[in-house]
Amino acid sequence: MTERERIVEAVRRYLRTFVTRDLVELRAVVAEDVRIYGSGRAVRGRHFVEQAVLSPGLTVLDQQIVDLFAAEDRVVVSVAQSYRRDATGATAVQSACKMYRLAQARIVEFWGEQDLYGLLRGLGLVPDEPIRF
Repeated sequence: MTERERIVEAVRRYLRTFVTRDLVELRAVVAEDVRIYGSGRAVRGRHFVEQAVLSPGLTVLDQQIVDLFAAEDRVVVSVAQSYRRDATGATAVQSACKMYRLAQARIVEFWGEQDLYGLLRGLGLVPDEPIRF
């Protein structure tokens, strides 16, 4: 397996943990001191990722990798995940774009944004009408 194939597989394994909720698998592919940038924040630590994977009250039903590009130690992914709000059964799709930097086939840093407003609106957690500023 080439280095490019190894880092792509590590990112795919990581993304699958949102469906499987397998924290053992997550720990195998994400560094303990991973740096995370997005949504106007910069944090450090795998525990932030574990919290996202285990999101109480939300279940990831399906995941589609729309696009994936790898070069050197980076992988960029566009993904769509289908969620279910467990309390109501409402479902919605959230799109996201993420960029990962890997070292020794483990994610050590990532950046990204996701459509949180669209997810919340689709799950009935915010009004469906446009926000007026």
